[in-house]
Amino acid sequence: MKRLFSILAIVGIMAFGTVNASTNANTVEAATTAATTTFQTADEVAADAEKSFTQKVKERFIEGGPFFMGIVLLCLILGLAIAIERIIFLNLATTNSKKLTQDVEDALNSGGIEAAKEVCRNTKGPVASIFYQGLDRADEDIDAAEKAVVAYGGVQMGQLEKNVSWISLFIALAPMLGFMGTVLGMIDAFDKIEAAGDMNPSLVAGGIKVALLTTVFGLVVAIILQIFYNYIISKIDSIVNDMEDSSISLIDLLVRHKK
Repeated sequence: MKRLFSILAIVGIMAFGTVNASTNANTVEAATTAATTTFQTADEVAADAEKSFTQKVKERFIEGGPFFMGIVLLCLILGLAIAIERIIFLNLATTNSKKLTQDVEDALNSGGIEAAKEVCRNTKGPVASIFYQGLDRADEDIDAAEKAVVAYGGVQMGQLEKNVSWISLFIALAPMLGFMGTVLGMIDAFDKIEAAGDMNPSLVAGGIKVALLTTVFGLVVAIILQIFYNYIISKIDSIVNDMEDSSISLIDLLVRHKK
């Protein structure tokens, strides 16, 4: 009897150990599966996170369609090219007008009109060009010098504002092209609905997505160019105000020199 109980006890212990081992194996397997799934999800998230901003923009650009997106991109490229050219030109046209006025005054007092004109010839910028034109007419009278300064000031202002209107054109054109792409995309979506005879979201999702992407890119281009345009306009206004103040100072110098 004792031997029977001993055998039953051994069999029970072995069965319990087998169940625990199986349970542990299942637990480990489940944990391994969960970890693998977690790692796969983490890898997918990491892969999405590794995409740079430019890659995402490129994908959206391709999804928007080549025609309207290409025209909007062309507006951005041409607008930026003109804006950068204007910014470089305006920065080169900016001079220290106070120092120039002082140098011209010193030259007038020491060497006369020709010395002052030489100072203007050796100085870049519209203010120096206006000074030169005024000094070139200084031998006639003050009125002639003043008229020359005003007339040549208008010429220099035209040079400062050259091609700026093209930037404003691209600012207006980019969102308009985007809206046109939106309208055409919506028309395409409704054509698909009409052809299918059913309001299936999958039929219209592509057209609406293209429509929204063209609008977004058009607005982004307009915003970028608008920032550059406002900077250029403010720079032009600053230079023009400097030209006007310097012109008044030049006329005062000529009046004092005549006396």
